Amino acid sequence: MNRIDLEGQIAVVTGGAQGIGFAIAKRFIASGARVSLWDRDGPLLEEAKRMLGEAATSITVDITEPEAVVRAATETEEALGPISILVNSAGIAGPAAPLDTYDIEAWRRVIDINVNGTFYVNRAVVPGMKARNYGRIVNIASIAGKEGNPNAAAYSASKAAVIGLTKSLGKELASYDIAVNCITPATAETRILEQLTEEFIEYMRSKIPRGRFLEVDECAAMVAWLVSKENSFTTAAVFDLSGGRATY
Repeated sequence: MNRIDLEGQIAVVTGGAQGIGFAIAKRFIASGARVSLWDRDGPLLEEAKRMLGEAATSITVDITEPEAVVRAATETEEALGPISILVNSAGIAGPAAPLDTYDIEAWRRVIDINVNGTFYVNRAVVPGMKARNYGRIVNIASIAGKEGNPNAAAYSASKAAVIGLTKSLGKELASYDIAVNCITPATAETRILEQLTEEFIEYMRSKIPRGRFLEVDECAAMVAWLVSKENSFTTAAVFDLSGGRATY
């Protein structure tokens, strides 16, 4: 593993209790950062913090509640110092179903977590980064946001929205030393697969020319560079992590 220099950096990773978020937090700590894990699953969060050691703290927070997100940002900075890195990894897949029969409440839940939650967290953290003229933000989108997946309209639409949000915010902050980028992973070996049918999982695997799912450590490796000081020019960009699936 290449050790990217994140010494002295304070990072927030949403959805940090498991999967991609946990792998990213682990990589950040190995690179010298201190990390605040934000997740709504309190018991899982405590276990993740225990596994990561003293460089990790945690806050149980529902990112769909804007006031709770603001409180979490305040608590993080009081405990660790100014937030210089933000990774928005919290998200859900939602059910697999055709759009014309898609449950409306399920649609709202996917959009609320994947889009509104990402907006609320960025909105809470960006002012401090602007005041200090420094920050690195990575929003986790998906290849589904580029291509669309059948029977996954809510998820595909939500991740397309994350891409658009990232491009907009990156341009807004381009005059600062703040980089805002997103990545578009293909399906990874995480618990999110538990929300999908075996048929749909195999369909997703068949779309990847590499012939396998993404490993979470591969995702963490890309994100670690994107949040480093070395990434001083690229912003408002989308980084492919699809194993050759992306068509643009």
